[in-house]
Amino acid sequence: MAVTVETLEKLERKITLTLPVTAIQAEVDTRLKRMARTVKMDGFRPGKVPMSVVAQRYGYSVQYEVMNDKVGEAFALAANEAKLRVAGQPRITEKEGAPEGELTFDAVFEVFPEVKIGDLSSAEIEKLSAEVDDAAIDKTLEILRKQRRTFAQRAQDQAAQDGDRVTVDFEGKIDGEPFAGGKAEDFQFLIADGQMLKEFEDAVRGMKAGESKTFPLAFPADYHGKDVAGKQADFLVTVKKIEAANLPEVNDALAKSLGIAEGTVDALRADIKKNLEREVKFRLLARNKQAVMDALVSKAELDLPNASINAELARMVEGARADLKQRGIKDADKAPIPEEVFRPQAERRVRLGLVVAELVRANELQAKPEQLKAHVEELAASYEKPADVVRWYFSDNNRLAEVEGVVIENNVTEFVLARAKVTEKQVAFDELMGQA
Repeated sequence: MAVTVETLEKLERKITLTLPVTAIQAEVDTRLKRMARTVKMDGFRPGKVPMSVVAQRYGYSVQYEVMNDKVGEAFALAANEAKLRVAGQPRITEKEGAPEGELTFDAVFEVFPEVKIGDLSSAEIEKLSAEVDDAAIDKTLEILRKQRRTFAQRAQDQAAQDGDRVTVDFEGKIDGEPFAGGKAEDFQFLIADGQMLKEFEDAVRGMKAGESKTFPLAFPADYHGKDVAGKQADFLVTVKKIEAANLPEVNDALAKSLGIAEGTVDALRADIKKNLEREVKFRLLARNKQAVMDALVSKAELDLPNASINAELARMVEGARADLKQRGIKDADKAPIPEEVFRPQAERRVRLGLVVAELVRANELQAKPEQLKAHVEELAASYEKPADVVRWYFSDNNRLAEVEGVVIENNVTEFVLARAKVTEKQVAFDELMGQA
């Protein structure tokens, strides 16, 4: 059949669909007869309800279903005939003045755009690299020691110092009045661990068990407790117990306690280095991938289908609600979340998705089976039983689809980096790991 497609604007198109009334009525009759064989109605035995009664009760709803089905089928056939890549659902309205025996409908919809990707050789990308040095291994070792520290109570005359765990009672007042969350008993924290505000740590440092002190504390303007943010409080604190931290020595015993089979410090450092290098690799890939995607977006020309943006907005709002619910926010599903807050991000996601899809299609950058296997094995390598993790990934198509998406992005990243103007930049380990 010949399909006439009318361009309304940019990506919006219109197709007029024509359906014979006889075909619709025939399908309605067929469905009603099928229903009559099983429908249950008071006063009639099953299968003995007269067709006129079935039609009176269910005729309207069945006709509505048939119309929806037939129009949907007609639209799908017409779009396929015209070789259109439809974005989202069409808006279908019935037209007035159709010839007798026919029904006509206008289907207005969007199509996916033509994506034009410019010359990638002119794209400028900064590619990061980083090394795992001895300082990074030492820092990780220190973290592992702290995680396994023990505490012993200090003598009565010894003052609290950095690294000590203190147990305190405190009460804060603003303008002489107590406030919510300003009082606690037997509260423990580590001095210089960043758990408490600096003024609080400074006040407790140097105190001895049994001592009390009153001190002023200014809450920062961006403090998470909105009721006290930016306000000045007076705190009374009493130190009840001071415990000194004891960190395990870096020796073979520590290596064994951390599950190192060889049970030596050298083997422990080698294991830490291997794990850090794996983490550095993933972080560098993420940062470099972001730079590549930014370059791709800047080199692409395309119109964005509103249907895709709206679908992405709906997903992002739903994700925000799920996050609120997970945090224990009451009535999270009813919380007012304005879509417009997410619009720039939604538009970028849609744009990037279309550009990446075009690059993958045009250059055959799909994920190969061996790439999927290698990536899953790399993800599993840091676990105690890698083979179990590999089976876990391959036993679920959704998990595998996520891996496939990552592998495709990696393929795109390598493809673009091989063609762009790349500047290599060494980045400090701490900066990459977010510890700077």
